[in-house]
Amino acid sequence: MNQKHIAAYAVVALLFGASGAYVGMNKKEPAPPLTTTMPAGVTGPVAELYKQSLPDAAGKTHALAQYQGKAMLVNFWAPWCGPCVQEMPELSALAAGDEGKKLQVIGIGIDSATNIADFSNKFKISYPVFVAGMAGTELSRQFGNGAGGLPYTVLIGADGQVKKTYLGRLKFDELRKDLASL
Repeated sequence: MNQKHIAAYAVVALLFGASGAYVGMNKKEPAPPLTTTMPAGVTGPVAELYKQSLPDAAGKTHALAQYQGKAMLVNFWAPWCGPCVQEMPELSALAAGDEGKKLQVIGIGIDSATNIADFSNKFKISYPVFVAGMAGTELSRQFGNGAGGLPYTVLIGADGQVKKTYLGRLKFDELRKDLASL
């Protein structure tokens, strides 16, 4: 090898060394893993739900484990689903009312992040809405939604047990009776 090649290899080696040192010195420690203990007896789809971290309509990711120990109403929906959209004002009122103090309502959107963000910006939804895309369909199937129909709503007790599932537009009189038995 001639002097030019050796000099070029030395420059490249120095650049790699300097960039490695820079990355090593500016490396941030990874965030500690989310450690949550599953309440006793929580298994199956509820345990799977608690393991999820989903982005909201603004793109910020949230761990659904934050809702452990609280009764939940999980509503699987899509912006293109007429009955889903029709029940949203009542779900918002439920979440904002007295029932919302003892029940966490969440929406799991089965569509693209863009479509869910556009929908959320257009309509006032008073409960958290998350983006799951097609993975949301699989999660709803784990809760018994074999047909993959929407809307599909799951009532989960504070003990982490599924109390009831609802396929189609919610009948809020029936839902309120079910909530009273929690």
